Amino acid sequence: MTSASNPEVAAPYGTGPSTPAKPAKRVRIHHLRELKERGEPWPMLTAYDMYTAELFDEAGIPVLLVGDSASNNVYGYDTSLPVTVDEMIPLVRAVTRSVKRALVVADLPFGSYQLSPEQALATSVRMMKEGRAHAVKLEGGRAFAPHVKAITTAGVPVMGHIGFTPQSEHNLGGYRVQGRGGAADQLVEDALALQEAGAFAVVMEMVTAEVAKKITHELKIPTIGIGAGPDCDGQVLVWHDLLGLTTGHVPRFVKPYASLAVTVVAALRAYASDVRERRFPGTEHEYRMADGERESFEAELAAQADAPGTR
Repeated sequence: MTSASNPEVAAPYGTGPSTPAKPAKRVRIHHLRELKERGEPWPMLTAYDMYTAELFDEAGIPVLLVGDSASNNVYGYDTSLPVTVDEMIPLVRAVTRSVKRALVVADLPFGSYQLSPEQALATSVRMMKEGRAHAVKLEGGRAFAPHVKAITTAGVPVMGHIGFTPQSEHNLGGYRVQGRGGAADQLVEDALALQEAGAFAVVMEMVTAEVAKKITHELKIPTIGIGAGPDCDGQVLVWHDLLGLTTGHVPRFVKPYASLAVTVVAALRAYASDVRERRFPGTEHEYRMADGERESFEAELAAQADAPGTR
């Protein structure tokens, strides 16, 4: 119950996504193709939760990927392989609920589409209905063109992914640059096959810059690079790498734009010190009774302390 003496306060742990002053124009697939035609490169980032999605959307990032990299960056697995559709969908839903402008792409995790085009479509439908995604992404080249075709025919936009495909790391012999030697022509054929199957864009990961440039020039649809040189139509990074939240080895293709790990650890240590030394919470962080109510309450406590048999 609320009253003049006990007013309701704002929710203390966040208030949900904020609403902009006016509706923002949603980024659509055709907008990305128009950027390619004008020769204007565009950024893409991963996002897995409400706060980062809202911030990235406000910053004008046009495409957000709820990647299966959540396996490593949210759930703490060593690789992207263990994460499941059931683990991905709540993350997708959190991101799509929180953006007003960005196009949200949901990754199809390992094992959720490889068996058949029918399985790929079924998983994509779940991402669209339960996760409210705007598009899906899957890994693989020519062999998965039928899967892409089945999904796009059903009305679901698909982003392809070629080059180094993390879900196939064991088959590829680990983290290896793709597009060297005779593999260059195969990558070109993979990209063209995905385009023909209806993909609206293709991610190229750890691909030699020369091959990525050739593919970008040959495709009518946009390419997005991650370790694929400067000539792709878009660039994508995992946001933890971009903002320096991760520690340890930094991939060659990553440029950290901040050092959040250092900032966060310093803030946590300051907080812990304040708590241990009783500097936090201070009087400015307290809720207090009204003067008359406090005097009556303190008098009652004093009377109880003076009563016989009390300690």
